[in-house]
Amino acid sequence: MPFSVPDAEELRAATDATIGDLPRVAPATRHRDHDELPDVERAAHEAVGDIDGLGELPPGSEVGITAGSRGIDDMPTILETAVSELRERDLKPVILAAMGSHGGATAEGQRETLAALGITPETIGCVIRSSMAVDRVGEDGLGRPVYAARDAREVDGVVLANRVKPHTDFSGPVESGLCKMAVIGLGKHRGAESLHNAGLAADFSSVIQERAGILLEELPIIGGIALVENARHRAAHVEGIDAGRILEREPELLETARETLATLPVTDLDLLVVDEIGKEISGTGMDTNVLGRTYFHGEDEPDEPSIARVYARSVTPASHGNALGMGLADFVHRDVVADLAVEDMYVNVVTSGEPRRAKLPFVVPDDATALLVAPSTTGVADPGELRFARIRNTLEPDDLVVSEPVARELEDRPDVTVGKLRPIEFSEGRLETAPYD
Repeated sequence: MPFSVPDAEELRAATDATIGDLPRVAPATRHRDHDELPDVERAAHEAVGDIDGLGELPPGSEVGITAGSRGIDDMPTILETAVSELRERDLKPVILAAMGSHGGATAEGQRETLAALGITPETIGCVIRSSMAVDRVGEDGLGRPVYAARDAREVDGVVLANRVKPHTDFSGPVESGLCKMAVIGLGKHRGAESLHNAGLAADFSSVIQERAGILLEELPIIGGIALVENARHRAAHVEGIDAGRILEREPELLETARETLATLPVTDLDLLVVDEIGKEISGTGMDTNVLGRTYFHGEDEPDEPSIARVYARSVTPASHGNALGMGLADFVHRDVVADLAVEDMYVNVVTSGEPRRAKLPFVVPDDATALLVAPSTTGVADPGELRFARIRNTLEPDDLVVSEPVARELEDRPDVTVGKLRPIEFSEGRLETAPYD
């Protein structure tokens, strides 16, 4: 995307701060007690066995298992195990690409998205279907249409597979999980757009529950495999749920997921530097629960964390230029704009319903400039007192680099280890590559 950015010298001249004025930095790590499954494959095997409806299918029945666009570490193992277990039962497994409008809302784009996550016919062991064709199968209480993927209607049974976690757009008894996978994932582009439009007009969580109830009636959904992660994003719990219990059980799993949600160990920052944003990291590019800013129509902004400015440095390769979520930042590196796939991002925005998240922030030519203009845009008189932290992405907020004012505060925390303070380093304006160790 052609875009002219002022050079570093021009922007730095607008402030009196110099690199030498910036505070020293130190690596910091937050330590947690992580419940983690010792054998994810075994847990997935048992989860499939807990779905009673599978035993009612005759031999040779075709069973579709959903696969979404999030980078969930243990999901490929869960899917591969489920596929193997279905074959052992003399059933025919297929993977159903289920991700709303992601992948540019095209069948090939969704297959590419899954491949970037390690989910291919070769790795999983069965065919993948990614048609965007849908049928209207009902309407919600607002009179708006409810859509279902034709691929899901044409199999003999569907198993929803997804992580249960707090959502980045809204809060309620049902957020991100099996219900959302049914409504948005198997709704494809048209279903996702209809759902988000209805959610903007009413209570998002309630709309998802209502539509999930319709799809549980209209699709051959047999059950689901629900995953709850620990703060290190590894499986802490995997459970098979019969279709009739999904609406009852998912809110209980969501409460468990809230307890393990990974967030920053500091709640007051002038600047948060995020190395990468991306669709496999969060549907919004960055997890709003980490940022403390939602920017979603009709939703209140959280009280904490309080972060005055956010700087996003890059977009992950798996996002293919879809920088949705950059509007959550105040500054972005010029590389984000250079690699921007505007069409994919705008399709995603129209579907999800919040244009603020795709707005172009203040574009900086390099990292040093972002750090030097931060004091002037946060009201910090002395650059040496700038409270900032740097993280790889919002999936990994427990490993960070912090400025000296924050380091001094965290040293008193028994669950945080703070390393040695050192001057901040740049190479031709870029921050050092791997500073978290």
